[in-house]
Amino acid sequence: MSTSCKTVLASTVSASFREQIKKDIKERQIRPKLVGFLANEDPAAKKYAEWTSKTCAETGVEFELRKVDKQDLEEKITEANEEKEVNGIMVYYPVFGGKQDLYLQSCVSELKDVEGLCHKFVYNVYHNIRYLDEGETMKCIIPCTPLAIVKILEYIGVYNSVLPYGNRLYGRTITVVNRSEIVGRPLAAMLANDGAKVFSVDVNGIQLFTRGTGIRLQAHKVEDIDAKLEDVVPQSDVVITGVPTPKYKLPTSLLKDGVIAINFSSFANFEDDVKSRASIFVPSVGKVTVAMLERNLLRLHDYQNNVLEKKQN
Repeated sequence: MSTSCKTVLASTVSASFREQIKKDIKERQIRPKLVGFLANEDPAAKKYAEWTSKTCAETGVEFELRKVDKQDLEEKITEANEEKEVNGIMVYYPVFGGKQDLYLQSCVSELKDVEGLCHKFVYNVYHNIRYLDEGETMKCIIPCTPLAIVKILEYIGVYNSVLPYGNRLYGRTITVVNRSEIVGRPLAAMLANDGAKVFSVDVNGIQLFTRGTGIRLQAHKVEDIDAKLEDVVPQSDVVITGVPTPKYKLPTSLLKDGVIAINFSSFANFEDDVKSRASIFVPSVGKVTVAMLERNLLRLHDYQNNVLEKKQN
């Protein structure tokens, strides 16, 4: 049994990012505007909207929540794309679910897509393309929750900073219990692109994500494997859960001693005794997600105003 488990809170990880955003906004005397569209009655979406509003107020971002009927959402997104004062657009999903939501994600202009969910940004994540331009001055926008989880993993030392970029998760085995197009699948791809062996779990089975090989490392490899949760979780150094139901609980007995356990669901996906096995437990990631949202917004504000970034990792 793990003798001591450290609980890492999202507020702790997000603090330095939020302070930097607040400082940048104040020093540069700018007020980036973010518009959020709420077209559902999902309690988790409403909670996320409240967090977004509160955090934006604290850091100096102008946030406007627009509640719309889901049948009007596409038209309202198109209107917001044309509003010059709007720097970023986000939608609280799910709206319709399935392919219709994928379509809506690509209705958001890529220069305003603060969530990084339009086709171009998703394609770039899957193909490990990290910049929008050949001069590498404009970083791609990365989906907020997967990016938040990467930042948490960096904070707690899962990434090996001694190794070169693209290899910093070498030797790590990670299980992600969720394969949604918004979080689980892009997260698995990003972790594999950084060198990890990733088991991606959903109701339809388990896939193995690994980094591509050969001349082009861009495309990670994905294969369906004949395995069960009970086979892959005990192998994993890190287990990340995001099952959107209060009924799902990952059995503590499957976790190996010293595991890092991270939950990004709005529900507690781990059993109450998770700390008996884990060395580090992260119960939620929401505040880091909102910080990444604001970080993406600042980036888009600059792209719209032709303020190019200095090349940085």
